[in-house]
Amino acid sequence: MSSGTSKHASASKLGDLLAQVGLNEPNQWEEIEDTAKHLADDLRIKDVDQQTALGKTLLPQTLNSLLKVAINGAAVPDSACKPAIYEILRVAANLCMDHGKYTLSLYYENRSYLLDAGFPQTVVSLLEGYAEGVQSNHYDPLPLSIADLKVVKTCIGFLLNASIGYEPVKTRLISLEAAITILKLSMTVYPPGSWLVAQHPDDVVTPESDKHAIESWTLRSGLSPWAWRAISELRDDEEDNQQVRSLFGPDALPFLTRPLRAFVPPYLPPSTSFVAPSLRHTFALADFESLEEVCGLLESLCLDLEDVRLSLARGLTFPDGEHDGVTCLSSMLTFIDNGDYPPHWATESAGERASMEKAFDICKAAIVKAVVEVAGEEKNADTLWDDSEPQKPGGEFVNTMVQWIRKHKLIKETNRDDLIICATLSLGNLARRGTLHHVRNAHATALIRPPIALGPDLATLLEPDTDIKVKHGLVGLLKHLAQSQSNRAALGEAGIIQRLASSQVWGDKADMAEMVQVSAIGVAKHMCNGNVENAIALVSPPSDCSLGSPLNQILALVRRSDSIAVKSEGTRVLVNIVKALWASDPAAGTDKTERREAAVRLIVNTNCASALAQLVGRSKKYPVLINEGVVALSLMSTHSSGGTLVLDAILNPLPSEVVRSSQSQPVSAVPTEGSPVVGPRSALDMLVFVLGNAESMPMEVRANVCALLGQLCRKGVVAKDRTEDLARMKEATRELIEELGNEIDGKPSPLSVSAKRALEAWD
Repeated sequence: MSSGTSKHASASKLGDLLAQVGLNEPNQWEEIEDTAKHLADDLRIKDVDQQTALGKTLLPQTLNSLLKVAINGAAVPDSACKPAIYEILRVAANLCMDHGKYTLSLYYENRSYLLDAGFPQTVVSLLEGYAEGVQSNHYDPLPLSIADLKVVKTCIGFLLNASIGYEPVKTRLISLEAAITILKLSMTVYPPGSWLVAQHPDDVVTPESDKHAIESWTLRSGLSPWAWRAISELRDDEEDNQQVRSLFGPDALPFLTRPLRAFVPPYLPPSTSFVAPSLRHTFALADFESLEEVCGLLESLCLDLEDVRLSLARGLTFPDGEHDGVTCLSSMLTFIDNGDYPPHWATESAGERASMEKAFDICKAAIVKAVVEVAGEEKNADTLWDDSEPQKPGGEFVNTMVQWIRKHKLIKETNRDDLIICATLSLGNLARRGTLHHVRNAHATALIRPPIALGPDLATLLEPDTDIKVKHGLVGLLKHLAQSQSNRAALGEAGIIQRLASSQVWGDKADMAEMVQVSAIGVAKHMCNGNVENAIALVSPPSDCSLGSPLNQILALVRRSDSIAVKSEGTRVLVNIVKALWASDPAAGTDKTERREAAVRLIVNTNCASALAQLVGRSKKYPVLINEGVVALSLMSTHSSGGTLVLDAILNPLPSEVVRSSQSQPVSAVPTEGSPVVGPRSALDMLVFVLGNAESMPMEVRANVCALLGQLCRKGVVAKDRTEDLARMKEATRELIEELGNEIDGKPSPLSVSAKRALEAWD
């Protein structure tokens, strides 16, 4: 009998046997099993035409009906039917097997016939019955017989075959939530690492039990990769790569975090049943594939789904109310802290082990990202912060992050960059300003005040050779902490400014990490805002004579950088220093006054005045920055030698990069027709533009420009031999200032008052 004839004969016989099922003939399920086995074996021989012809018969409906009758509404089928169910599933899986080179129409036809018959839906129902006994808080392998394992594994194999590249089946399986069912079964049929304790040392091992254990665990471990491939297929969308299908939600978290446990000590020696290197290799690979898959999924879910981020945080703080007490986030933290390469990897080849170790580190980085995202969720700001336990300030999560920093602050000794990165980024998220400003401000303050008092520990981490990824998290955290005014003094006392400078974060070797440099600038900018001591620290020369002062390092970075963000934010540090040093402090003692005056002398120079003028010149789109530069220049001009420096700074030509970075429209007060479109040639040009543009420039900014121009013309402010330069300044602005000095409807305004005072100073 030919292969094609044999296939059709077996299919026809299955139809006859289906018709006889209700008659309760003896050995009917054995005969169904035997017939289906022959057909399944024949279908393994690739013959697309024959297989497609079979799909067009009643075979798909017959298979579905037989499966339904075998299940008979039970959660788990009767033992007498399980061998037949296994062979029926094999028939369906082989009927829609990938035929590689053949056309898509043939490739998909049998999938379509089986879907129309409802077979995939029935298979999912069968898997759901097995999954009913699964509990998220039980970690022992699901007790299943060899027959059950074959059924469950082949169910998943069929769903994989039926869904590969075929959207209609994928869509139906997604609607039936098949992915979570497959995940639950995979994680409980084969909990990664469970093979290590599959045989208790006190149990009596016989040749028969040993053989049974090997068969059982071979089936279990073989099910795992099939499950992950089926889940992966459901995640893919060939028609719309931008569409993100969310197959899992918070209910999947206890199962997704389960594989992490297999990679955390203590490790038990492998079961005595599994002495063969090939078996251990198979189990090790299955464990590791599960780890890679769950780490990628956890990262994606935490990035994409708010419900997942909220659920993980709730589960840590309120474990009894989430996931049946499974503390998923705690498992993730434990994996980051203690997860390591298992000892049995030592039996792998050198190349295989090196590859696995590298991938393991990537897995741990994915979990770090997931945890950071949970901490970054706005609604978790209060959930993750818990003040109910005095021995753990901030609660479980915060205390863990703080302890990681304390324990590993000597990072060259412990080499735990991953923990420092996770802790600093997570605490930075909890401390950053957002919609819950008052909550985050309280968190930022608590991290610096006793009993946590994290400032000195963070300062210790700021070393020149600290990895840039660590500096990224560290400096980001410091920036958020420095935004709270009450923290600035303590951060200054911890030596943060000096440590930033000595870490060379503003040096040319760090120029490739612009984001880190900008964050470090932000730390300095906030710390000297209204704080004289920190302002003094920024301008004071360091003990290491080879390095300039922190401010000089920042200004050197400003000069060599092409980034507008670096240039603007770097110069704003100088603005805040000027404001802090010029602020009056009646309570200041002699020593503080002397140190303040010494600091003032260090910044009243050509470089600082030019930097402020360039800030004004490049900030046409940003009135706030223009205003900051103008105010700082006005304050600097009040120093005995500052007026002439400021006058030179606003009159001197701006560097070409400032001209190019400005808006390409004329800044002259009265542009002439046909004049070239250029940027400001000097800061004075920008001041003229500000005075003449009421629409884009706030009144306060224009009033401050008038005040600066008036200040420069007061007696003794500018050197006596600079009358021509003052005249040039007056000529460029007089018409506009006179116009601004006119009162509207006879009512004075802050702007008109400032303009009049400027004119009075000129006369």
